[in-house]
Amino acid sequence: MLPTTSVRFFDEQFQRQAGEGSPPELNPFEQVVLPHLRGRLLDLGCGLGALSLAAARRGCRVLALDGSPTAVAELQRRAAEQSLPVQVQLADLRHLEVPGPFDAVACIGLLMFFDAATAQRHLARLRDLVEPGGVVALNVLVEGTTFMDMFDPAGWCLLAPGELGRGFTGWAVLHHAVQDFPAPRGLLKRFETLVVRSPG
Repeated sequence: MLPTTSVRFFDEQFQRQAGEGSPPELNPFEQVVLPHLRGRLLDLGCGLGALSLAAARRGCRVLALDGSPTAVAELQRRAAEQSLPVQVQLADLRHLEVPGPFDAVACIGLLMFFDAATAQRHLARLRDLVEPGGVVALNVLVEGTTFMDMFDPAGWCLLAPGELGRGFTGWAVLHHAVQDFPAPRGLLKRFETLVVRSPG
């Protein structure tokens, strides 16, 4: 697996955070998503694993995937220390080959790092990975974002606000929000978060 600009960006960030020794904390999006997760959970793009660990403490059985070797090693260590049911794998997240189905899939802060075609293909695949009545929780940067430092010039996409929901027609919307956050140099990050439950 060749590291992309985005993977290198986050691996360096994760190395700094892991070196500080503090346990990973849930970001605002993960805090919103966590209460909706249950059963067998796929945490796609798990990072240092704050969401995976928190979900496992609440009774989920977690498969956590990330492209950062630092993140995977750190989450494996923390899960083992706490005897939590978290299976962690290093993966090229551009190619989503995961055995389902799951009761819940969380994909927080990931899809924007793929080209548009790959992001749309992943959205379709995520729908197929959940059981009837299962939950998909998504969070992406969307149009209006001006902070672009973490993107690989070879491929990224910013969906239009509201575009996430178009792939989940007929699903129950459990949470939806578009939020702006300040970024370095006076720039902006605009995030959309969507939590939906499949019919059945």
